[in-house]
Amino acid sequence: MGKRSTWITPFKKQCFVTSGVCLNVGGHGLVIGFAAILLPQLRQPGSLISIDDSSGSWIASILGFALVAGNFIAPTIMAKYGRRTANMVSITPMIVGWICVLTANSVSTLLVARFLQGVSMGMSATIGPVLIGEYTSPKNRGAFLTVISLTIATGVLIVHTLGSYLSWQWTAMICCFIAFVDLIIVIYSPESPSWLADQGRYIESKEVFRWLRGNDEEVELREMIEASTILNESKIEANVSQSFTKKVNMNIAYFNSTIRKKEFYKPIFIMIHIYTLGQWAGANIISSYTKDIFENIIGTDTNIAAMIIALDTQRIISNSVAVYVIKKIRRRTMLFSTVGINIFAFLTIGAYVYCKTHGMLPFDHPLIGTLLIHIHMFSIATGTVPLPFIIAGELFPLEYRSLAGGISVLFLSSNLFITIKTLPVLLKTIGLSGAYLLYAIVVGYCLIVAGIFLPETKDRTLQDIEDEFRGRPLSPEEIKSVQSLTSLNLYNADRRFSAPVL
Repeated sequence: MGKRSTWITPFKKQCFVTSGVCLNVGGHGLVIGFAAILLPQLRQPGSLISIDDSSGSWIASILGFALVAGNFIAPTIMAKYGRRTANMVSITPMIVGWICVLTANSVSTLLVARFLQGVSMGMSATIGPVLIGEYTSPKNRGAFLTVISLTIATGVLIVHTLGSYLSWQWTAMICCFIAFVDLIIVIYSPESPSWLADQGRYIESKEVFRWLRGNDEEVELREMIEASTILNESKIEANVSQSFTKKVNMNIAYFNSTIRKKEFYKPIFIMIHIYTLGQWAGANIISSYTKDIFENIIGTDTNIAAMIIALDTQRIISNSVAVYVIKKIRRRTMLFSTVGINIFAFLTIGAYVYCKTHGMLPFDHPLIGTLLIHIHMFSIATGTVPLPFIIAGELFPLEYRSLAGGISVLFLSSNLFITIKTLPVLLKTIGLSGAYLLYAIVVGYCLIVAGIFLPETKDRTLQDIEDEFRGRPLSPEEIKSVQSLTSLNLYNADRRFSAPVL
């Protein structure tokens, strides 16, 4: 027994519970990448389900609508029933979605399946970072959070590899099995100790905390219990002393005063453009229409399947490199360098395809197009995918993180839908060269806005960034007012919104 206890360390327990979270979020990569292998197979003669460009684009892009629904469903379940329960609930529509895909014989069934999967994605994107933050030790937390983006990239690689050699039904079956394994892991995972403390279940909270962390972090456990006790008492006192009408009026007055503050609307304005930049930079269109893009750039006379697998592998490697680089380089420097490469890739690929289709190239070889695609993916994996979420976590002041984050993330979901839905139309009307020119213009505009308004956030406190937006530090009276409003009115707000990690 003693040997087993020594072998099963707190770190390994954290790896186990975190694997359930990461597999859930990694399902994003499976779902987004599945469109790239599903649509080409459905377009083949004799397919069980026949599609056109319109229905195909809806199958790929309906995730954008569903993400918003998932973002709003998850917080209520998290707050009322617990993080673990919310995580299990979020896996259920994913499994049902894959089963619907397996049994689909019409476009409408596929749309229902993809919508369910999108809801699951929105829920898990909200739940994942919260659960990992509450499960893991501070020294391991950053590494575990980084694994989220790696699992998404791995999911894309897995589904593209399977779909290159198997039918879409067999691929969906394997993806469904992965989701079922994830559900088993979550069932055997404990509830979050932070949520248990929030519910006043302090004994259970201590037991779970020590099971996950061992006995070396008693200071954090004591501070968590003490903070939860104070906040629970404050909530009880507020509920007793204030009528419903008074609470509503106070919240309305608080909202009206908040939307006029620079430290509230400036970060939202910036993040709207950062999220738009991230979605128009090309990650989702490459994942969803990989074969179409390769055929437009390189042609059909090469081994497209092998090239897709190589590109997905490069994405994982670049993503891993970004984990180290982002720790060393300033946010603005990283943003301008990677997005600059992204715009260069868009313009160069657009010019290359235009010259190729018009017979203007003095020399051509498939390696030229392949290299350009890999340069584009490098810029995506190292910058335009991870940076928006890193900046969002650092830019919003703590007091307004829930409301401001919720407003901003709506633009992420809507741009996800727009980019995936419109690509087939753009390819048909203005071609890949015209579409990439449009993407370069949108990304360039967003980068200019970010360059003007985005402050450097690396290694700065939230209060320091907030003071810069406001133009001055808070007065002692304002600090007291903020603390009071935060504890009484916004206690659960931070659990209501969290940016999705696509």
